[in-house]
Amino acid sequence: MVVRVRVEPALLRWAVDRAGWTEETIAQRAPRLDAWLTDSARPTLKQLEQFAHATHAPLGLLFLPEPPNEPVPIPDMRTLGNRVIARPSVDLLDTIYSCQSRQEWYQDYATNHGLPRVEFVGSADIFDPPERVATQVRSMLKFDLPQRAAFNSWEEALRKLIDRIESIGVLVMISGIVGSDTHRALDPEEFRGFALVDSTAPLIFVNGADTKAAQIFTMVHELAHVWLGESALSDAPMAQSIENSAELWCNQVAAEVLVPLESIHNEYLGQTSVSELERLARTYRVSTLVVLKRLHDAHFLTWDEYQAQYEVELERVVSALRERRGSSGGGNYYYTQPIRLSRQFARAVIADTFEGRTAYRDAYHLLGTRKHQTFQNLVAEIGAA
Repeated sequence: MVVRVRVEPALLRWAVDRAGWTEETIAQRAPRLDAWLTDSARPTLKQLEQFAHATHAPLGLLFLPEPPNEPVPIPDMRTLGNRVIARPSVDLLDTIYSCQSRQEWYQDYATNHGLPRVEFVGSADIFDPPERVATQVRSMLKFDLPQRAAFNSWEEALRKLIDRIESIGVLVMISGIVGSDTHRALDPEEFRGFALVDSTAPLIFVNGADTKAAQIFTMVHELAHVWLGESALSDAPMAQSIENSAELWCNQVAAEVLVPLESIHNEYLGQTSVSELERLARTYRVSTLVVLKRLHDAHFLTWDEYQAQYEVELERVVSALRERRGSSGGGNYYYTQPIRLSRQFARAVIADTFEGRTAYRDAYHLLGTRKHQTFQNLVAEIGAA
């Protein structure tokens, strides 16, 4: 006898809304949903399990009398206009939960190995001049202009910046997907990054589905949140007005770290042609979009002029990226996975596993793999033994 179960229609609708399904997706992946919503038919337990798996909803929650409240578990600084964004997607929530779990593991690891507290966490507040804090950040990261001259591009600057932020005690995770699931792409329109602040294991996550240019800016923006000592979920917009004082301060710090205002006053030749933007981008090893932002900050462009030119330049940058992606053969898992995980975090997990403190099964989960051979290949890539 086939056992069918009754689920509150609101729970079914909550699951598909949470997963971001369109009506077309519902028709393809849950064709019986309308019948379940009207109670003219009921799913079997197996069908409900498949539905829960497809929508990434915990099966047990579908048996509740009403949809659960799932707030973002960290302060949400994102806005749409001047309104806080109400509903987080399941992809965003799962990403935050995963990073929190990894951070908790690393906190224990840091305690067990006597790692020092990260002194600059919470060392600033929004009343500190952004220029002064930016100078501190550049000094600690060894990211002043003469040191950046060794980088060949802002893409290389991104990779070096990751290494330098991790060298001062902050875990950096960059990914454009949820975990290792290539079918669950993160949406940069929903969020660009977040910071999970802790005195021993501060963590920055950057949405890798965004452009490399935006990733650099977001990374430093989230680092500014670490300096403030406040966890935050951000969209770190460069071409929008910002009402939140902490977000505005973090944007100001990030911009000053990347392109010091005094320097741009001296370097700028007085035009915003593509060639001039690219020349300045090479000088600072950042993107042309960040250059435009600083030209506005230096009062070379009005707000309206900046927004108009930003949109044009963004389209040009995105088009160029699409062409490069279309001609590439795809990413290398063993190159990208350490970046998704944080190379520092991955090394710690591997070392702890070899020392016998962490079980291999737990290590596989933390590193996002299921096979021992994949684990061994990551060891070879990361260089930990």
